[in-house]
Amino acid sequence: MSDSKNSRLALAGLAFITLVWSFHWIVLKSVMQYMGAFDITALRCLLGAILLLVLVKVRSGKLKPPPFKSTLLIAMLQTVGMNGLSQLALISGGAGKVAILTYTMPFWAILLAVPLLNERIRRIQGTFMAVALIGLVLILQPWNMTGSLLSPILALLSGLSWAASALVIKKMYQRQPHLNLLSLTAWQMLYGALVLCVLAIIFHHQPIVWNSYVFGALAYCAILATAIAWVTWLFVLKHLSTAVASMSTLVIPLLGVLFAWWLLGEVPNTLEGAGIVLIVLGLCGISFSGKKTLVEEIEEYPW
Repeated sequence: MSDSKNSRLALAGLAFITLVWSFHWIVLKSVMQYMGAFDITALRCLLGAILLLVLVKVRSGKLKPPPFKSTLLIAMLQTVGMNGLSQLALISGGAGKVAILTYTMPFWAILLAVPLLNERIRRIQGTFMAVALIGLVLILQPWNMTGSLLSPILALLSGLSWAASALVIKKMYQRQPHLNLLSLTAWQMLYGALVLCVLAIIFHHQPIVWNSYVFGALAYCAILATAIAWVTWLFVLKHLSTAVASMSTLVIPLLGVLFAWWLLGEVPNTLEGAGIVLIVLGLCGISFSGKKTLVEEIEEYPW
């Protein structure tokens, strides 16, 4: 297959996974009327992990797990931390706002890289981080205490946990440059899913209402948004530049806001809308501010 055809297919794949990962925030918000936050997170991650392990076996013929300690740490930060905290944030928060706040991951990654990786924040990065910070303040509106801050704080902690997991993956790649990304993803998701299953049993507070929507939501999250989307993402990374591929991490939360506005009636007020715009602009600047950045390196692990 020619390079040009591969590039066109990769662009189509990028559009596909951007839509799938954007819309999954709506699915995760809507399905909680039938099941608890830990229930849906545990089930979708467990099913997704099983499917990914099957794909690893088909592609490589073996299921050798990556180093246990590092993989478990990633599982706690990525699957349990990022997915679990964002799902808890959706209990009382809007899908669009939670998506935007969770996708502040590049902001936190740069901050964490200063003490953990001894990286310096360049002046232009600091400028765009300040823009994103102003956006965060406009969304949180700490001067307006009529609403609960629990949901936005959980969403921000989700992004922070995601950033920490990305830094751990970066250090693993430095030690093992030939590490299989799909295998690492599958095993960390399995470890995290098992932890989430325990949490779901401990904090189970409502019976699961099994119906066609629940089965559809699980199929969407496990098959489309995990197995198929991940294989597509690896194809995209192989045939497109990281800069082009990383655009999805900027478009996904923005589309999430638009989907939530259209389908769930979540209309941001004027300050929230301004905050969303500033965060997107800030993250764009952080991602494309000159030479290859930490964010561009870790965005090979975007979901």
